[in-house]
Amino acid sequence: MGAEREAGAETEEGTGREAGAETGAGAGAETRESGRWEGPADLRLVPLAAAAWAAASWAVGVTGWWAVTGVTACLAGAAALLVRRVIRRRGGPGGDRGAVPRGDRGAVPPGGTAGRRLRATAWAGVLLCAAAGAASAGLHAADLRRGPVPVLAEEYARARFEVAVTSDPRLTRPKVRGNAMAPVSVVLDGEVTRVERSDGAVHRTRAPVLLIVPPGEGREEWLRLLPSTRLRVGGRLAPPSHPGEPFAAVLKADGGGPPRIVGRPNALQRTAGELRAGLRRATEGLDSDARALLPGLVVGDTSRIGPELKDAFEATDLTHLLAVSGSNLTIVLLLLIGRPGQAHRAERGGLAPRIGLSLRVTALAGGGLTLAFVVVCRPDPSVLRAAACGCVALLAIGTGRRRSLIPALAAAVLVLVLYDPWLARSYGFLLSVLATGALLTIAPRWSDALRRRGVPGRLAEALAAALAAQAVCAPVVTVFAARVSLVAIPANLFAELAVAPATVCGFAALALAALWMPAAEGLAWVAGWPVGWIAWVARTGSALPGAELAWPGGWWGGLALALLTATVALGARRLPYRGAVGVLAAALLLLAVVRPAPLSRWATGWPPPDWVFAMCQVGQGDATVLAAGGDSAVVVDAGPDPVPVDRCLRELGVRRVPLVVLTHFHADHVAGLPGVLRGRSVGAIQTTGLEEPPAQAAFVRRTAAGAGVPMVRAEPGERRRIGPLEWRVLWPWPRTGRTAGRSEPFEGPNDASVTLLVRAAGGLSLLLLGDLEPPAQRALSRIHPDLAPVDVLKVAHHGSAHQDPSLMRAVRPRLALVSAGRDNPYGHPSPRTLEALRGGGARVLRTDRDGAIAVVGAGRGLVAVPRGG
Repeated sequence: MGAEREAGAETEEGTGREAGAETGAGAGAETRESGRWEGPADLRLVPLAAAAWAAASWAVGVTGWWAVTGVTACLAGAAALLVRRVIRRRGGPGGDRGAVPRGDRGAVPPGGTAGRRLRATAWAGVLLCAAAGAASAGLHAADLRRGPVPVLAEEYARARFEVAVTSDPRLTRPKVRGNAMAPVSVVLDGEVTRVERSDGAVHRTRAPVLLIVPPGEGREEWLRLLPSTRLRVGGRLAPPSHPGEPFAAVLKADGGGPPRIVGRPNALQRTAGELRAGLRRATEGLDSDARALLPGLVVGDTSRIGPELKDAFEATDLTHLLAVSGSNLTIVLLLLIGRPGQAHRAERGGLAPRIGLSLRVTALAGGGLTLAFVVVCRPDPSVLRAAACGCVALLAIGTGRRRSLIPALAAAVLVLVLYDPWLARSYGFLLSVLATGALLTIAPRWSDALRRRGVPGRLAEALAAALAAQAVCAPVVTVFAARVSLVAIPANLFAELAVAPATVCGFAALALAALWMPAAEGLAWVAGWPVGWIAWVARTGSALPGAELAWPGGWWGGLALALLTATVALGARRLPYRGAVGVLAAALLLLAVVRPAPLSRWATGWPPPDWVFAMCQVGQGDATVLAAGGDSAVVVDAGPDPVPVDRCLRELGVRRVPLVVLTHFHADHVAGLPGVLRGRSVGAIQTTGLEEPPAQAAFVRRTAAGAGVPMVRAEPGERRRIGPLEWRVLWPWPRTGRTAGRSEPFEGPNDASVTLLVRAAGGLSLLLLGDLEPPAQRALSRIHPDLAPVDVLKVAHHGSAHQDPSLMRAVRPRLALVSAGRDNPYGHPSPRTLEALRGGGARVLRTDRDGAIAVVGAGRGLVAVPRGG
């Protein structure tokens, strides 16, 4: 009754904003709207949390004695400050005369005896928290160096282990290493509890390891493992690849057979696994994007999310929606309790009062939901971080007081860092804390500023939240991604419209899947619509020509972006006619993102009009484009990554690809094929006859079949014509063929490269050699003695030192183009090759320094236009 009478005295306006860590809603209420004065924000816990965080980040990467030294120094400093304070307090005149009144303890006086005492106490607290953070990190790091596992890892020893699974299994992302594609392996975190060495010695221990399972027939069984399952694994240990990793060793399992299970998971994990499996079954009937995203959004199950969809979310800064975040829990708590500030009012919001729950029972129900959230989503560090952020939002929902949220966030950070010091080095943890802090501090002020300028309330809140989160998180993303997303803010605004219905329906489907599957499938179908909208926003945003802006990486790049962001934010407040300036800035940003082809060409000069041939900048690989008239082009090779080749084709305005020629099956030529197929009409894919390496040839077949594109084989002597293009296949020659009395076998994939002699618009002649090695180049010269000088030569094998001088003398190119990756480990292109080409009169351009290259004209009008590296 007392709470209801107190709440009844409040005005109806200003119940505050919907609070939520990592959501588009604002957090807390401004004092002018809430009807009560909260005073300045209480920041006393912030330096304590920051000190523990910094100390833990330092201590997990140093040796034990350095950690002990740091802890001792912090404790000694804190003790000295406290002793000095006690001495001054006892010896000072008047005793406690300088004490701060109880009602004024929220602020520290700027001077005086009391101010000095409080500052001394505050610094002592900072040092004590730093000591605690360093001590926790030092103890955790010491565990990694204790026992037989680290010793065996240094010896790269082989043994048999008993391992307790501590995370969900996951697949590694396909990566290109040189000319090969790294196999997709199963990776999971585990804890070694028993070691049986080859000499028969047995050791009991507890050492966290990263378990890597190579590809094999048992992959599906590995992916179904639940945390707390105990396995018996044979394999070889290796040290972690980087210092400061949260495991003692990397355990590479022998073979790829099914796991040998020696202990079932506990009841809690079995229950969580059954619920998660039920949600996966309920989503089986949805389209591919919704089927992949809904389990990730609800319970953090990202096993169905492919690289292409993940790339789209990364390009639009929507990765927080791919897995569990505090927003999931916040939305459910909002549904239960209602808007912030209403928990103490007579007419409370949410479902709780409508089903007869008292205030205390409602608080317990919120706590129960939080506990269930942790159980179902697995109590690993990322889920605990999300739960902590959700608890901060729970406090906001219950009180509507912004002033109490910052100490709650700082306390959550302090507890989590002490519990798991490895979080101190986690970019995900840093982004979560920064986003939540921005929503609690910056977003409400920016929202008020937007309202004063006539922006509607809800739109002002959502826009301010997106701007604040992006402003503080973008510099961190730049540190490790070396790019800035220009579509992040609108993408987050549009995606946020669908997050709440998708989350609520997804959690309902999760709960019903164990009771009544048809109802769960119906709710999953409903949730599929908003989830599909989120996927559409990500894919559409990432497909825009200017979705991402290259930016210097590393801490200096992040600092530069942070300074630029702060300058823009401060300058925007002082500019006259800010409305007009804002409209102009938005228009310029829109043009930068959409990049209409005429405007882009006018601003950058690339691609030049009437380009005939282009070499894309795809890193250490090959991707070239032959203009076939209008928006059509023939693509020769696809590079090692789908993203850069897709971006290159978009910049060139290519929408139709009548033919894709893959010269051979090395990964640096074929792994980017999905990027060529993305959003384009493709007629056919032509390949060489030697299907080696088999795994990469199978990848091409799967990708072509999935896109419904037929595959054909290049035949020697074959002639084709498409629009202004005509070409002849010069190589590969049949293995058993004989020319000039010799057998001409090719020994590997490089020598099987499809080689084309092309005649383009205006009579431009091009010779595309793929990755031919000198023996095949010499055979090519013998088989085709009529080879004449050409305008453009695509230098074989990224300009390696292995070239046939007689072939280069025969074709005498006017322009030699080399596709190579910047700072590649192979020394491509070779200085000897470049010198020989220049000695023959060729102008040499290379993508690692000149960027993408476009060729215009022919004969005397031949011009090469580099974009710039």
